[in-house]
Amino acid sequence: MGEPSRESAMTDQAFAQADPDWVELISLAREWFNGPLGQLMLKEEDKLLEEELGRFFGGYLVHYGPCAEPPPRAPQVQRNVRLGAPLPGVEIVCEEQAWPLSEHAADVVVLQHGLDFCLSPHGLLREAASAVRPGGHLLIVGINPWSSWGMRHFFSHGALRKARCISPSRVGDWLNLLGFALEKRRFGCYRPPLASPAWQQRLEGWERLAGGWQGSGGGVYLLVARKMVVGLRPLRPERREPMGKLLPLPLAKVNRTAANPETDKH
Repeated sequence: MGEPSRESAMTDQAFAQADPDWVELISLAREWFNGPLGQLMLKEEDKLLEEELGRFFGGYLVHYGPCAEPPPRAPQVQRNVRLGAPLPGVEIVCEEQAWPLSEHAADVVVLQHGLDFCLSPHGLLREAASAVRPGGHLLIVGINPWSSWGMRHFFSHGALRKARCISPSRVGDWLNLLGFALEKRRFGCYRPPLASPAWQQRLEGWERLAGGWQGSGGGVYLLVARKMVVGLRPLRPERREPMGKLLPLPLAKVNRTAANPETDKH
């Protein structure tokens, strides 16, 4: 056999240096998303992502998440890049809190279940927020804890049990502190987590109906947030020095005797 390629050596080196707990978590999550329930969830949330990503444009979109399948692309963005754990399909290998990107490098960043399966959700969110340019967008997909899917994770014994399932309202509060304005909140995957394909087919009508209502009981949520433009501050009015108190001017006294000609005649 020939010598390993440079890319393979770099991947192996990154794999050896990565946090083993983090790599194990991402690997378990990827396994679950390859299963029937994970595929059902991805199918429904990809519809939401495709609709939203179709309206963005720019130079770079960065995707981070544990899913093995290629994520939806933004057709009007020139370059779509996947980064994350050293696993197949990832183009740029990095740890969750060490993205090899400069500040304000991306027009759009997508965290697809990144916050659900991570060691530090605050650290990952800060890293993603830093990569978005002012005026750019951050899209976050997560498992809704207030749904049948969120309840199932309490009784699951696999990777779903390890999911954090952070509520969309809490993530929205974090985004606000990081200087983002929440533009949209959407829900999807209203069918309950039943592994039976027959039951899932029967519930397709409910999925369409509930999706039209956009109630908050969907199994996944999608948050679309825009990074506020920094550096624009209102101008302060110039300070004016006090001019002191205004004093009344003395009135000139009129000599009525001198001013009256009739008096001069006498």
